Amino acid sequence: QVQLVESGGGLVQAGGSLRLSCAASGDIFRDNIMGWYRQAPGKQRELVARINSEGTTNYMDSVKGRFTISRDNAKNTVYLQMNSLKPEDTAVYYCNYQWLGRIYWGQGTQVTVSS
Repeated sequence: QVQLVESGGGLVQAGGSLRLSCAASGDIFRDNIMGWYRQAPGKQRELVARINSEGTTNYMDSVKGRFTISRDNAKNTVYLQMNSLKPEDTAVYYCNYQWLGRIYWGQGTQVTVSS
């Protein structure tokens, strides 16, 4: 089992910044992928960004150049630095851990961007 604990969400004005953190604990294996998904009301959950153990990253198009995902393997923690936030970034953000087909989710953290 893997437990994911997120922090860092909140309310921010458009153009502002937030940093999300997700600490993983439990049966952590080296070659994993960690990432952030988000789900806005009435919409499907979508991938925001992900990073593998070697630091290779992927981003959804709408956040490229504004969001940066990073990780600290020693702390089993993944971060999402979100800059130039827009009202359309408002959603519940979920941390995700994947290893050999096993998928775990955090409880979610609310990010609200006011215009």
